[in-house]
Amino acid sequence: MSSIKALAIGVLSLISTISIAEAQQAIPRHGSCPSGFNTSGNYCVATNSHLHAIERNGSCPSGYNTSGNYCVRKSEGKHAIHRNGSCPSGYNTSGNYCIQSE
Repeated sequence: MSSIKALAIGVLSLISTISIAEAQQAIPRHGSCPSGFNTSGNYCVATNSHLHAIERNGSCPSGYNTSGNYCVRKSEGKHAIHRNGSCPSGYNTSGNYCIQSE
């Protein structure tokens, strides 16, 4: 019985580790990583799950700060993606980006 309990604890630990890793954003590294991100090989990995950054394409969208080659979302910022033609449903155009609507 104790070996089954130990196995269950091990599986739960692995699941929580995977969940934490999946929650942290990883973006391709182009130069220095933006603030709040650490270098991991060819990637920049967020130091916490609340950080979101995108590669900078001109000026950063509203609600984002410039950090090197990236735009890092401010706490009040909304999710942004690079614009490729028209923005998808639920997003509004903001320069070279699409920003999530309310």
